[in-house]
Amino acid sequence: MLFNDRLKKEREKRGWSQTDLAEKIHVSRQSVSKWETGKNYPSIEVIINLSDLFGITIDELLRSDKELKEKVIQDSKQLAYPKWKVFFDSIFLLGVFLIVAKLIIAGLNYFIGTNIIISEGLPKVTTNFLPLILMIVGGIGSDQLKNKYID
Repeated sequence: MLFNDRLKKEREKRGWSQTDLAEKIHVSRQSVSKWETGKNYPSIEVIINLSDLFGITIDELLRSDKELKEKVIQDSKQLAYPKWKVFFDSIFLLGVFLIVAKLIIAGLNYFIGTNIIISEGLPKVTTNFLPLILMIVGGIGSDQLKNKYID
């Protein structure tokens, strides 16, 4: 039996509405609805609470739902290098910010007639390619680290 079917069966067996269950585990009724329709899955903390509330094992809730089981396993893993991942994500976002700022300034200069100078004293190569280089380095670094987990 899939998790969504099991959840609905256990809830209805006790005569609870989705709102009743939501209040008992401190989530929204919409969350319970999404879990019961299979549109979303709860976090491991909520699964533990549901297990305790229904008096059934976590194994009984998860065993037959392969997709949920994989989600729980993935959620329980910890990144091996979380600080480096944040660093590379930040470098990528800095590159995006610089490109957006450059486009806004170029648009203001072109459409409104302002005379904002982007790089006075900086080489053109720096202002033209630095954002792109930051985005590439940040993207590659972040991508390399996103699937490295602590064993």
